[in-house]
Amino acid sequence: MGEIILVRHGETEWSATHRHTSTTDLPLTPRGEAQARALADGLADIDVAAVVVSPRRRARRTAELAGLSVTLIDPDLVEWDYGEYEGLTTAQIRQTRPEWFLWRDGCPGGESPGQVAARADRVLERVGPLVAGGGTVALVAHGHLLRVITARWLGLEPAAGALFRLDVATLSVLGYEREQRVIQRWNAPLPQ
Repeated sequence: MGEIILVRHGETEWSATHRHTSTTDLPLTPRGEAQARALADGLADIDVAAVVVSPRRRARRTAELAGLSVTLIDPDLVEWDYGEYEGLTTAQIRQTRPEWFLWRDGCPGGESPGQVAARADRVLERVGPLVAGGGTVALVAHGHLLRVITARWLGLEPAAGALFRLDVATLSVLGYEREQRVIQRWNAPLPQ
């Protein structure tokens, strides 16, 4: 069986300040570009059958700088749509909604956990045949969306994504132990 390599994009101005970023198409910061280049070392020896990337420029640029040749730009790999919470931090949101929890509540004017899970499921269905055939697929996308993909890979509800912290410019690997879907590597830091 193959693997799915999850690549979270490098730092942006908003990720550095913990602002929710979905539809705002921000570039990588200079640090984010350096982080993306550093990912190339972790990917250099991997034979990748397909590279599927979010249409957002922060993800596309990360793939480019990491040395990945994009096979498909997939609109289902965009970040969770934060709607009215776009650009806000969790602390700012909780000033008016103290009990707000993304993984349970979703976002007004944006997406619910179920809607994000439906997109994650479509991505997994598309790459599934390659992975089942022994191929390695790289998904270059965004933190919350990749966490939902992980939950769905493991057969869990989308809210389980809350359990998987995922930093910028990290590599994670989903795969198999025998026939069981597992996390093989998680939130691996950049090479030093």
